[in-house]
Amino acid sequence: MIKFFIRFGRLVVIPFQESTMTPFKKTEALYVWFDTEYSTLDLEEACLLQVAALITNTRLERVLPQDRDIRLVIRLAESQQVSQWVEENLKELLKGCRSNQAVDIGKADELLSRYVSDALKTLPGDTKERPILAGNSIQMDWRLMQRFLPKFGSLMHYRLLDVTALKLQWQRCNRRQQLDKENPDELRIYFPEASLADLASHDAYYDVQASIAELAFYRRHLFR
Repeated sequence: MIKFFIRFGRLVVIPFQESTMTPFKKTEALYVWFDTEYSTLDLEEACLLQVAALITNTRLERVLPQDRDIRLVIRLAESQQVSQWVEENLKELLKGCRSNQAVDIGKADELLSRYVSDALKTLPGDTKERPILAGNSIQMDWRLMQRFLPKFGSLMHYRLLDVTALKLQWQRCNRRQQLDKENPDELRIYFPEASLADLASHDAYYDVQASIAELAFYRRHLFR
């Protein structure tokens, strides 16, 4: 085989050798969409109230059935102090944290780890090939994950996908068109697989799905 090109108006012909390199193959990355509700913005003092997780591929499609999504209320001691904002705005969640439906933090770590392991089938030895933790202001959730959910955290990539970074750029360049995250119908436009019945913002499971829809929104409009 030969290949040719034009150089300074002259036809140049050179031999063509097929590459001996092995085609690059890489397992498609997974995003572990993760959100938490917690007792105070002081993360050194905070404890978890709720966790939620949903795993997608890079096309933002679920990789496990919807009934496998994680939505857990974490057991809270009656004596545990929470911020005034939490007292006023998350009353139902606090009630759940002090009820029989709540789970211990160790159980939550186990369930989250099993969820990720089932999606992966085999845990990659190379950290670079592990799932990426994703969400809005995800570094806050990452810090709490490191404190309270070490087994789950050990399965994650070292990088984070923070949708808030795109939000800040979008707000700077286009203030007119915004995604209404309070509107479930609008969220389903961008994440059709969303399950939002009887949920609202500041529920960790709602917020996880809203983050997925928000990334899809920016992909459609910011990266045109």
